[in-house]
Order: sequence, then C-alpha cells, then structure tokens
Amino acid sequence: MNKITQLFNIQYPIIQGGMIWNSGYKLASAVSNAGGLGLIGAGSMYPDVLREHIQKCKKATNKPFGVNIPMLYPNVEEILQICIDEGVKIIFTSAGNPKTWTTYLKEKDIIVVHVVSSSKFALKAQEAGVDAVVAEGFEAGGHNGREETTTFTLIPMVKEKISIPLIAAGGIATGKGMLAAMVLGANGVQVGSRFAASVESSAHANFKKTIVEAQEGDTLVTLKELAPVRLIKNKFFNDLQELYAKCPTTEELKTLLGRARAKKGMFEGDLIEGELEIGQIAGLINEIKPVKEIIDDMITEFNLTKNNFPEI
Repeated sequence: MNKITQLFNIQYPIIQGGMIWNSGYKLASAVSNAGGLGLIGAGSMYPDVLREHIQKCKKATNKPFGVNIPMLYPNVEEILQICIDEGVKIIFTSAGNPKTWTTYLKEKDIIVVHVVSSSKFALKAQEAGVDAVVAEGFEAGGHNGREETTTFTLIPMVKEKISIPLIAAGGIATGKGMLAAMVLGANGVQVGSRFAASVESSAHANFKKTIVEAQEGDTLVTLKELAPVRLIKNKFFNDLQELYAKCPTTEELKTLLGRARAKKGMFEGDLIEGELEIGQIAGLINEIKPVKEIIDDMITEFNLTKNNFPEI
C-alpha cells in the first residue's frame, strides 16, 4: 500500500476524474469496483440529481467513492449538505479557495482533496488542511490552469513544496504514464480522458467516438479570458477563433459561449455546436473499453514496465 491507497482504502492508486457530463454513478461505481476511486462529477448535476446518483452509487458498490465539487458554483453549500446527508466520506474540491470549506468538512470526518495547477496553490491547499492535492498539468481536458505548466514539470515542483500525498493529473491514460508520474514524485494518478471513453461513462456515444478518433494536435486551450478550457476542434471552436480575430470583449465571448454548451456536446452528442472537452492524451486512446479492462491494462503495464527497470 502507498499513501493514496491507504488514505482512500482502495486497491490501486488510480483516481477517476470527476468530469462533468461523463462521471455519473455508473462510471464512479465501476472504477471503485475495479480497485480505484470513483468520483461522481457534481459540476453537471442539479442537487436532486446528485442525491440520486449518490444513492445509486451506494447500491452499485460497497467500495469507497467520492464526489467532485467545483467551489465556484452558487449552490455549493446545498451540494455539500447533500453529500453530508448521504454519508459521502471523500470530497474533491476544485475551482475555488480550499480555506472556505475544508475545516468544516474535516469536522464532519470527510477526507478532502483539492485540485491545483501550481505549487503555490498546492501549498495554500496544504495550509488549508486538505488531506491530499491533485496537481493537474496543462495537458488535461476541460477547465485548465492559467499557468500552462505541463504535468511532468508540475509534479516535481509541487513535490518539493508539500508533505501531504500528491496525485498527478493531466495526460495520464496508461500504466507507463502512471509509473512516470510516480517516479517524478506522485503517490497516485487521476485519470480523466481515458475513463471518458469507457463503456460506463455517461458521455454520449458521439462524443466517445470523437475521443477515440482524435489525433495529436486536435485539442487546444481557449477561452482564457473566462476560464481556460481544452477542447476538441469543431465548428464551435472555429467560431471562437473567428471571434478572437476581431479582438472580442469578455461579454462577446460569453454571448457566443451561451449556456449548456458542454452538455450539448458531451452529453447530448452535438459534435458541431457543442463544447467537446478532452485532454491531449486522447491521441493515445483508440477504443472504448469497460472500466475494469482499462484499470487492469494500466496495472499490468505499470508492473511490467517497472519490472523491466528494477532501479526505479
């Protein structure tokens, strides 16, 4: 066992990213049942929907699972209360100040993990009392850090600053990637894109197909004026680039973005007008597979590679 498997009482130090429109109870329970830690993505759920997914997840697995909560949401207090009421014992927070809720959650005997994109914020999260941090590099899909630091640069930098367990995220979908992150100082990994293209992911089949068809260079980070997000290039993305050519105001960007773009793309399968969030590692994802097979493949490759380099 290592620090992450001990902290969460899981078999493998593999955490499933709490991705909006991808991470319902089916995905979270499948990851937990396969030996990792599944996360329900609260960011795309109304409160009553979240409660339903937590309840269904408890029936689908007797293993630990958690909930990922973006702190910038206006109803975050209600979301947190639902997690407490339903007995959720692991919460991953992101997109906000960890000082706001960490002490309160810790008093409820909840394990708290915060997602960061820099060593500066990793240190702040540690000072706020979190149990671990996820350090996410610029390769990651979805909403991204403004620092543009890659995972392999970020992990050793964060490792120098903190003493609590460290989870690497961004560009990790294989056993070799997992081993590399851990050699650099991570105690475990968070995997997003690979699980988005799983059988159990709640993403639309059209989006999953687009992930496995994506090639190197097919994703870019945009909308840095609002919240940086890595997207697959499509008509919506091209419309954004045309607007950028005119030096748009923030309000003009918000108008083009509109509402529910991510739902339209990832959940409803609109590959033209939807927002298609995925990481650069999509270029290495070539098929949609069941979660158990994904995790088994990662662990097999991890062990085989490590055994071939016994000095590691």
